[in-house]
Amino acid sequence: MALEDPQALILAGVAILAALYVVRWKTNPLNPIPTVGGSGAPGLAILTALNFWRNGKELLEEGYQKYYGTSFKVAFLDKWLVVVSGAEMLDELRRRPDEEVSFLEGAEETVQMRYTVGPELMEDPYHVDIIKEKLTRTLPLIMPDVVDELEHAVAHYIKSGEEEWAPVSVMTAMQQIVARASSRVFVGVPLCRNQEYLDMSIRFTRDVSSDRLVMNRVPRFLKPLVGPLLSKTNETLGRAMPHIQPVINERRANLKELGDNWLDKPNDMLQWILEEGTARNHSDMNIVKRIFLVNFAAIHTSSTSITHALYDLAAMPECIPALREEIESIVATDGWTKAAMGKMWKLDSLFRESLRYHGIGLTSLTRKVMKDITLSDGTFLPKGTLVVAAAHSTHHDEANYQDAEAFDPFRFAKMREAEGESLKYQFVNTSLDYISFGHGRHACPGRFFAANELKALLAYIVVNYDMKLGGDGKRPASIFYGTSVIPSPTGQVLFRKRQTVSS
Repeated sequence: MALEDPQALILAGVAILAALYVVRWKTNPLNPIPTVGGSGAPGLAILTALNFWRNGKELLEEGYQKYYGTSFKVAFLDKWLVVVSGAEMLDELRRRPDEEVSFLEGAEETVQMRYTVGPELMEDPYHVDIIKEKLTRTLPLIMPDVVDELEHAVAHYIKSGEEEWAPVSVMTAMQQIVARASSRVFVGVPLCRNQEYLDMSIRFTRDVSSDRLVMNRVPRFLKPLVGPLLSKTNETLGRAMPHIQPVINERRANLKELGDNWLDKPNDMLQWILEEGTARNHSDMNIVKRIFLVNFAAIHTSSTSITHALYDLAAMPECIPALREEIESIVATDGWTKAAMGKMWKLDSLFRESLRYHGIGLTSLTRKVMKDITLSDGTFLPKGTLVVAAAHSTHHDEANYQDAEAFDPFRFAKMREAEGESLKYQFVNTSLDYISFGHGRHACPGRFFAANELKALLAYIVVNYDMKLGGDGKRPASIFYGTSVIPSPTGQVLFRKRQTVSS
């Protein structure tokens, strides 16, 4: 029959494949979890995924309202994303051990770096421990360097006189400033002022997002082959090597020659990773990959956070005098130190409220299920499932925050005034109703450095510049793609140097 009627054979093959697809869909263990945003039926799931890509914020809020305290799912092009809500479910997710739900595997599933940058960073993520321990512990020592770099960088990227207002593309300027200040701590001078190197650090951040979008569309069995071929991140790393290689060579030589007698040994991220990598016999490219991965985390989250905050301040200039009074009085006694940053409650509150209201992403507490589990609400999650918490909806829940839809820059400063609450509501603190940095043992390890860097940056701008919105006077609107929240990349704020600045 096959030889006589090849068309019939083809149709039969198609019918068998369709039947297998339907059977696979019917037996999918995630089927009992309610779907938001469309249907998971064969042929319709892709429409559901496209709907979520365009309307993720609204669909996550719909799921949060309909299925609060339990689970629902939304569609990605290549997978289902299970979303949990409510304090009990969030607490369960963060308490589950790594052998059941993995933070690192969840992050990898989201970013797809195993296939684009390489698997070695996942297999031995010692750079995370360096951030948790050395970077956080040395904050009091490195803050003067951060502030020094911010003074140079702000003057370079915010150019204005004392008479005329100058428009500044905020996202672009903040990426450059954050990259430069962070690089001062990560790789030191003079590399942190090398514009080509800084541009590559920022490009790498964009490449990660670009590579992730591509890899999310590639079938899993092809990813090990396709990833290295299409990776823009690896291309950028290759271009960065000539800039950072001489620094590594010099430091390796000093380590070998001087050892413990190297009295002026750099105290930065590159040195810490270099020493750990040398002990593990890692290549220079392995070390550079870790530096750029740390850069990616710092530039993406911090530039997003400071851009949101500047848009907020420019839209509410009546808040600026109170901030200036706080900053100037504290700096007068404590200088530009980590201790001073800790005393700036109003500034701290502005960042916490801005991140609550806008967010870096619509979800948090991303985990990948490593073995079949059943949640306390009866939801069965098979191995390989990606599960998250509904962060934006949690932060806009009236049960968690009074007037949750109102932006109150000093909301948390006022809450900290209550007895025993001075630490609970500070920017870096996480809780079941504040999950911008995650929560629990896998909360963002770099948030302490980021918070101090961000507060120093905004404090310096507030003290030295006036700002306002141009055009129609409306705050530039954020952009939402799937679970992503992006402050307007084209939004501008008008800056003018203050005519009178306290000494």
